[in-house]
Amino acid sequence: MKGRYFTSESVTEGHPDKVADRISDAVLDSVLEDDPDGRVACETFVTTGLVLIGGEITTETYVDIPTVARQTVIDVGYNDGKYGFDGEDCAILTSIDEQSPDISQGVSKAQEVRESKGDKNHYDELGAGDQGIVYGYACRETKPYMPLPITLAHRLTKKLAEVRKSNQVAHLRPDGKSQVTIEYEDGEPLRADTVILAAQHDPELEEGVLEGKLLNKVIKPVIGRWLDEDTEVFVNSSGKFVKGGPPADAGMTGRKIIVDTYGGYGSHGGGAYSGKDPTKVDRSGSYMARYVAKNVVASGISEECEVQIAYTIGKANPLAVTIDTFGTAKVKDDKIVRAVRDIFDMRPAAIIDNFQLRRPIYTPLSAYGHFGREDLDLPWEKTDRKEELREKLL
Repeated sequence: MKGRYFTSESVTEGHPDKVADRISDAVLDSVLEDDPDGRVACETFVTTGLVLIGGEITTETYVDIPTVARQTVIDVGYNDGKYGFDGEDCAILTSIDEQSPDISQGVSKAQEVRESKGDKNHYDELGAGDQGIVYGYACRETKPYMPLPITLAHRLTKKLAEVRKSNQVAHLRPDGKSQVTIEYEDGEPLRADTVILAAQHDPELEEGVLEGKLLNKVIKPVIGRWLDEDTEVFVNSSGKFVKGGPPADAGMTGRKIIVDTYGGYGSHGGGAYSGKDPTKVDRSGSYMARYVAKNVVASGISEECEVQIAYTIGKANPLAVTIDTFGTAKVKDDKIVRAVRDIFDMRPAAIIDNFQLRRPIYTPLSAYGHFGREDLDLPWEKTDRKEELREKLL
């Protein structure tokens, strides 16, 4: 072995955990479509023939949750009883309560407002929906400022779903996974050392038939120049992959937090995203942390950047902001922190307003990552503050 190796994985929208994420975000979008101020914390569990949806929802609108869930399952591709999981026939159970009044009072009227004796900015009115730490990361490895391994892993699973839905490769089913190992030399990506693709398929398909098709239709178009004669490629390395999705492995919302973020690069605060309205800083705070990190790197101040933001429930302003540029910055990290706190408003209401997070935009994010998505117009992916950072720091 030589150099350094780093591996990331991705999963398709038909993976059971991603089916759960997608249902949770579809419920959230259905609420926000008619009630932008709705409070949603929706969790989903899927297994053979069953979808269980629970959580806390406070809203002025009505959402037919079973219908939303069924349509989501069908859209993913589980539309036939032979798969062991079918949106038309699976059982749907719901257990929904309203948001706890103890949480609601802190979110609706932040500590800054409750303790104020004078005028406060309206962004002080909304408190964070929970305590916690969130992280954002960016680097110069790829055009979307994402690490190369997770970027390629996502592109593989997205392409796998594409060739399935368009029938470019016959006999595929919705479940699938990818994994990419990149070799680095002197900190720069050198080559793809290993590429793994697991694709669920019909039982009548003979072993080995898919390998050549997926190599030519999925792996080569995606991995491209990173492939060489020494790259190891594995397609369905167990021999077959017939039983998949919820019948093969129960799925739950929030179990793919590394797939959803940076593929293991940097740190993670532990909070999942799907099914949560933007008052939950697990979600909105993470989007802000990514926005800050990406603008820092895009400004030319550093080659990579990790941002940590700490919140407490019921308080608008973050408790702390920490930045690590891993020795790649042209100025000291503490100076970057001061500039960031001057330029970026990290209060939940400001984040929600600036990113317009009360829109039904979340279902497409439930698979293939929340960051670096060039296929979606995401406000936290913009680099519109890089000039301000450059002027302040360089």
